[in-house]
Amino acid sequence: MSTPATDRRHLVVVGATGMVGSYALRCALDLPTVERVTSISRRKTGISHPKLDEVLHQNFGDCSDLAQTLAGQEAAIFCLGTYTGTVTDAEMRTITVDYTAEFARVFHRSSPEASFSFLSGSGADPTGKSRMAFARYKGEAEKILFGSGFPRLYIFRPAYIYPVNLRKEPNFSYRLLRSVYPVFQLLFPNQVIRSDELAKSMVDVAIRTGASTEQLVLENRDIRKMVDQNV
Repeated sequence: MSTPATDRRHLVVVGATGMVGSYALRCALDLPTVERVTSISRRKTGISHPKLDEVLHQNFGDCSDLAQTLAGQEAAIFCLGTYTGTVTDAEMRTITVDYTAEFARVFHRSSPEASFSFLSGSGADPTGKSRMAFARYKGEAEKILFGSGFPRLYIFRPAYIYPVNLRKEPNFSYRLLRSVYPVFQLLFPNQVIRSDELAKSMVDVAIRTGASTEQLVLENRDIRKMVDQNV
């Protein structure tokens, strides 16, 4: 895709208390090529690290107060989201579309040369024709991001994300998938990705340079290819 940066990077991780965001934060903090990491979330991550700046922000519907924090950054890794069935349809659209659009607006204004990595999902539909709310809203968010002016934009569309650490699954479908994961992985390897591997891939594109402009949509197969190349 591009060559690793030689300078030390300043990154922003949004949603660092979630399944993927928490791994993205840890991965970024461990990299010698990353000088500072700013975590932006509603609650504390529980991580203490000399490279970490932790910012608590409750209202992602208005990110204006974050403008100074977001200035001088090289990349954002946006993992804020929710699960189908855990919130109302209106809340899902607000979290998936409105919060993404508002953060992107302020971030691009504060750091216009920065890259943006977005955690979308398999089946995301920018046309808005999908019957699945998740697909429509992720697609709508993607469409907004493509028009936001980021010189380097990376849309990650994972299929089933396997949670490496045990957690309370959000619904029956996720409980079922976790129970059959070993078989599912063997039969359909391009339909699964580990949460830590996905997070590392999102960080990897954030710390690379080479392309002055680049807009990529990375499906699950593409993400797995990145993981295999870095083994």
